[in-house]
Amino acid sequence: MGLRYLSAGESHGPCLTGIIEGFPAGLQLDLEYINLQLARRQGGYGRGGRMKIEKDRVEVAGGVRFSYTTGAPLALNIPNHDFSNWQQEMSAMEEAPADLKIVTQPRPGHADLPGGLKYDHEDLRNVLERASARETAIRVAIGNVARLLLTEVGIHIYSHILAIGGIEAASKGQSHQEIESQASKSLLYCADSSAEQKMIKKIDEAKEAGNSLGGVFEVIALNVPPGLGSHVHWDRRLDGLLAGAFMSIQAVKGVEIGQGFATATSSGSKVHDEIFYDQEKGYHRLTNNAGGIEGGLSNGSPIVVRAALKPIPTLYQPLRSIDMSTHTEHKAQVERSDICAVPAASVVGEAVLAWELAAVFLEKFGGDNLAEIKNNYRRYKEYLKRR
Repeated sequence: MGLRYLSAGESHGPCLTGIIEGFPAGLQLDLEYINLQLARRQGGYGRGGRMKIEKDRVEVAGGVRFSYTTGAPLALNIPNHDFSNWQQEMSAMEEAPADLKIVTQPRPGHADLPGGLKYDHEDLRNVLERASARETAIRVAIGNVARLLLTEVGIHIYSHILAIGGIEAASKGQSHQEIESQASKSLLYCADSSAEQKMIKKIDEAKEAGNSLGGVFEVIALNVPPGLGSHVHWDRRLDGLLAGAFMSIQAVKGVEIGQGFATATSSGSKVHDEIFYDQEKGYHRLTNNAGGIEGGLSNGSPIVVRAALKPIPTLYQPLRSIDMSTHTEHKAQVERSDICAVPAASVVGEAVLAWELAAVFLEKFGGDNLAEIKNNYRRYKEYLKRR
């Protein structure tokens, strides 16, 4: 069956829940590490009031004993503390209160209208509660379970912000370690302090205007071995898997791997990464325009994924819409929201990349427990040294 997960829960419901199937036994589950990543998701300049209410921490409800995974399905919960203010509106089993205020003015750019039409909802809260990016909290928890597994085999993932509101960061000439270190000290997870100050000013201006901003983030995986994914079927190609996974992050509207769109305007001699060999490094490249993936497989270079996040559709100066109950023009519904969530999205991107890499890693080096997987991987690395 392979590695897979399901999640459930609403933005203002009692909790978010995730169940992971196919995860090996023998991994020590570091909850504090996962909680640290949840805190990073809630950080970043430009976040909204919800972040002051929620202090996300994950709870384990199954699949772990004495801090080690057992091979059974893992069940994770993240309580929603704001549920205490929404118990009447979000009750699962009680009747709706007589004075319930329903949502009938869909927001342009959100799932409100198409979701309401698809499921025949008069109250669009049935759509927006699940479509909300609050769902990414449980995805960060799930993805970082996978990330703990990748750490055991030496794969390291980090991210940083490339652009917000049209202001671009510069990172050329810096090492991965330098970029990650500088981004970790930044309010916007950006490695360019000069650009960061301009981004912060832009966010403040957007807040004052009741507007929102998008941007671009980059996620990198280091020490990924060659051979993950496959060229033999379209649905096993690693770049296809990553593109689909990143596009599933709320508000992401574009994904590229490596130099992506820039390669369309260059010649082949400048795009393709030449191959070299020596006894110590084995096969290697001096450039990485391909972003670590060729023909649907990892090639041993760092995997680089960039994603474009559109501005959040909830605006404090709302756009024009239609009231679905009267078909009259109306301002769109206003929900509590962020001004800019690009830094948070980069943390989600790390979790998404970790999950997809763990899935293809287990597909290739499969086993039912961590020791078996590590042994399979060790033999593969020895094989690579002989090629």
